[in-house]
Amino acid sequence: MLTVSVDSFGAELTSIVDKNGTEYLWCGDSKYWGRHSPVLFPVVGKPRDGKFTYEGKEYTMGQHGFARDMEFTCTKQEQEEIWFALNSTEETLAKYPFAFCLEIGYRLTENTVKVMWKVTNREQEKDMHFSIGAHPAFMCPLDEKEEKTAYSLQMDAKDKVTYFFLNAANGLLVDKEYELKLENGVHKITEDFFDESAYVIENNQVSEVSLVNPKGKAYITVKFDAPLVGIWSPEKKNAPFVCIEPWYGRCDKENFAGTLEEREWSNQLAAGGVFEAAYDICVG
Repeated sequence: MLTVSVDSFGAELTSIVDKNGTEYLWCGDSKYWGRHSPVLFPVVGKPRDGKFTYEGKEYTMGQHGFARDMEFTCTKQEQEEIWFALNSTEETLAKYPFAFCLEIGYRLTENTVKVMWKVTNREQEKDMHFSIGAHPAFMCPLDEKEEKTAYSLQMDAKDKVTYFFLNAANGLLVDKEYELKLENGVHKITEDFFDESAYVIENNQVSEVSLVNPKGKAYITVKFDAPLVGIWSPEKKNAPFVCIEPWYGRCDKENFAGTLEEREWSNQLAAGGVFEAAYDICVG
């Protein structure tokens, strides 16, 4: 059985501990990265030049949106399930021109944490364009006496996946496709594996990504239906964690010049419509 903690600020998952007291989620030490598992909304990644255009008007938007830096209201709390809600305000409407309700829930079942999202378009006449994504950081190595390079990534793909890099300097996608070779779905985490930036895997190539310990056993598995997943650890820092990030959306490419509606992998939600998605964090 697991014990989890969630902060109402950002409705962010902050701890996943098993019955033996082992912590699986990153502690949020700002020496490397000061967060645990932020929810990315209403954009994933960075819009080009930190802004987007909608109906001829330009809006400023920071990387990963604003929800992760806002206080949510707890709307339901039970022993094994908790929900939070964030409604649009005058402040958010100045940055993002849509009335919305974002609900984030966590459900605990034995060795699994289900993370649930519900987005409601509160507009009466116009479609809402948005992205949403996860950014959980997991301890790697799990034992501080071990080396990160003794660990591996495992995916539900056999011999390879294709991916794009983020440009760490500007936060945008480099428009060049690379190939990551796998051996029976496994790729070893080498010393230079995270030197460039995040790996962005598109087009539903994988639906499960695991961290594997030196004994070859998966101790964290993230299961998802999202069309994209990002895999990241701070560049050239040998940080003791790895993020596995299911996304419905991503940052702009370096050469992107379109409007909000034209952003790649963005979601379009009709007036009054509801978008729901979830992913699982499985321990052991």
